[in-house]
Amino acid sequence: MKSYRKELWFNTQNRREYINITPQVEQCLAESGIKEGLLLCNAMHITASVFINDDEPGLHHDFEVWLEKLAPEKPYSQYQHNGLEDNADAHLKRSIMGREVVVAVTDGKLDFGPWEQIFYGEFDGKRKKRVLVKIIGE
Repeated sequence: MKSYRKELWFNTQNRREYINITPQVEQCLAESGIKEGLLLCNAMHITASVFINDDEPGLHHDFEVWLEKLAPEKPYSQYQHNGLEDNADAHLKRSIMGREVVVAVTDGKLDFGPWEQIFYGEFDGKRKKRVLVKIIGE
């Protein structure tokens, strides 16, 4: 069995962003040479997420509105976590959106359903963060 590991780095311009990372993940798969197996992709920071969904701007807006209702950024004083940092809402948003995705690799391609894409969700941005891509198989 082969194993492949790569880190993807991001430095977002905004506190919250959704980035379609499917092309970078597909490039990792091509580099790996693995044709059959599993691909794990996970955020390496507790205030970021990796998830699968449709790449549709209206949906991304809906995520933002929905997450802000569930865990509003402000007022910062509403969270006991906020003291040295003001990112308690980002921790909660990450818990909702998830840490990682696992995708089957079949015939050297990501085995997606219709419209599925991999996204990096940033909830406490404006600094350098990373995503791990780990692929195992033959």
